[in-house]
Amino acid sequence: MSSVAGVTYWIVKGILTPVLRLLFKVRTEGKEGVPAQGPAILASNHLSFSDSIFLPLVLRRRITFVAKAEYFDDPKTAWFFRAVGQIPIRRGGGSASQRALDSAMEVLEGGGLFGIYPEGTRSPDGKLYKGHTGVARLALQSGAPVIAVAMVGTREAQPIGQVKPNFFSPIGIKFSKPLYFDKYKDRADDPRVLRQITDEIMFELRALSGQEYVDKYAKRGEVVEEVGEAKVGTLPLETPVGASA
Repeated sequence: MSSVAGVTYWIVKGILTPVLRLLFKVRTEGKEGVPAQGPAILASNHLSFSDSIFLPLVLRRRITFVAKAEYFDDPKTAWFFRAVGQIPIRRGGGSASQRALDSAMEVLEGGGLFGIYPEGTRSPDGKLYKGHTGVARLALQSGAPVIAVAMVGTREAQPIGQVKPNFFSPIGIKFSKPLYFDKYKDRADDPRVLRQITDEIMFELRALSGQEYVDKYAKRGEVVEEVGEAKVGTLPLETPVGASA
């Protein structure tokens, strides 16, 4: 990550933090569980594109998400993605999900905080949907702890399709204690283990958020049934403007 991008991130964060705290009633719970240093994965539910704005603002450490490399091709928009903690998926061979995984691993190997939305897209109706197993694969390969993060109220503050936010809406951000999966490190390629870990993370999110859980994958305005293990290894990610990587 370039030093210019890093400086831009902190400038934008410094400007937006007091503004958004003034315009919204932001409350946090459990953020002391986020490590002060070292790698960690923040696995969040996803209700609004503003999730990727509010989450970085409440932590002192930088959070990095992965976005499609194409979003960084246009200088007019590339600065924005970098300013809100996005990095492009590594270009090259292999599937997009594997390249996203490689990009995420670089963040964690550098001791950073990596943000991911296991549902893969925003919830179409406010419910919590089944998580893809990329988060589990990432946790096992990196050895980093996973912290479930429940965003509460962001859907009401910024409904899908609504450009102007509803100011002064209450926003809650709840953090779980770090979840460690070291006992599974020798079974990182076992689909059953990946599913078990992912489900544990999603159940933690359900407990924190109070959302109704749906045992199906969500997909941009609709819900899709799981097809075998086709999704195993997928690392679904979301940009701040709601475009899936």
